[in-house]
Amino acid sequence: MARNDIYLDGMLRHLGAAYYESLHGRATRADVTRALDTVEEHLKEQTPHASAVRPNPHPDHDQHRPRHHRWACRVRDVMTTSVVTVDRITPYKEIDRLLAEHKISGMPVLMMGRHVAGVVSESDLLAAEDKAAREARIGAEVGHHWRVRKPEHTALTAGALMTAPAITIHPDATIPAAARVMTTHRVRRLPVVDPDGKLIGIVSRRDLLSVFLRPDADITGDVQRVLDEIPFPDAADLTALVHNGVVTLSGTMDHGEEHHDLTRLAVRLIWDVDGVVDVVSHIGEAPAAKEPEKAR
Repeated sequence: MARNDIYLDGMLRHLGAAYYESLHGRATRADVTRALDTVEEHLKEQTPHASAVRPNPHPDHDQHRPRHHRWACRVRDVMTTSVVTVDRITPYKEIDRLLAEHKISGMPVLMMGRHVAGVVSESDLLAAEDKAAREARIGAEVGHHWRVRKPEHTALTAGALMTAPAITIHPDATIPAAARVMTTHRVRRLPVVDPDGKLIGIVSRRDLLSVFLRPDADITGDVQRVLDEIPFPDAADLTALVHNGVVTLSGTMDHGEEHHDLTRLAVRLIWDVDGVVDVVSHIGEAPAAKEPEKAR
């Protein structure tokens, strides 16, 4: 099944879930209508929106998207837009199958269309497995039946297994901001939502690290553009060398306070360039003295 078809299938399942919950008094007719509208929205969308191809993180990519810094990549530039999802009534075995089939470790749980209710992961399934096994052993010991059977998971659904509320992020967040959120909350992936809380993508640790795979030549071009826009008095004497993402700046400069401020500004802006791992500044430092040649 194509990725686009998988996404549509997920939307249809969410519609079915909304209808099911309305029959049991847990959802209103308006909730079902919103879920139906979500499916209709998807059918009207063009194929690139649901494409699994990741956008190019180069700064020239999609000039019309707003950026806080021209050279800084955003979450929207590296996220995956075709997301495998489940709804709250999806059973344990179906969740397990989807994780294995798509080779992913977790996925968002949606409610009433594209709104994120939580995230269910392999660790959630394993925790449920461990809990059920312990309860089975305790029951066997109390009843003096020492033969422990493998626990059934027929009653477990995504709604019961998921971690909620979900930790989400905005598409215009910076890559470092997304990394801080992941580190703080100890999660491996973040659902990306719009201002209304609707799912528009997902970003993983691997997606964030992909920014650092940019070639040194591309990074050098962006660094040079940063330097060209700063009014250094002796800009022609400044050089920037990039090796494995490490930017080394060098050049002569007056030791005045104004020049030091310009240097600090340059370093701060260069840190915003995608793929930069470190910035080393030798601007204003005296060149190392050459060792005298030994007499032959």
